[in-house]
Amino acid sequence: MEGNIAILGYGLSAIGPGIGVGLIFAAYINGVARQPEARGLLQPIAFLGFALAEALAIFGLALAFVFR
Repeated sequence: MEGNIAILGYGLSAIGPGIGVGLIFAAYINGVARQPEARGLLQPIAFLGFALAEALAIFGLALAFVFR
């Protein structure tokens, strides 16, 4: 078996942000379904949570290339 273990590490580290993004938008859809008038308040919070979760995935990708 050849290759670099850092790529495997990135693949495993991408699972967490993927689950996080799913939970963030599931909570957003649930909140808007319960109170449609709160959409304007919930939408920026959901996008901020999405950005932070994706930043973790990008950080993991950068570390996979740094520790190559």
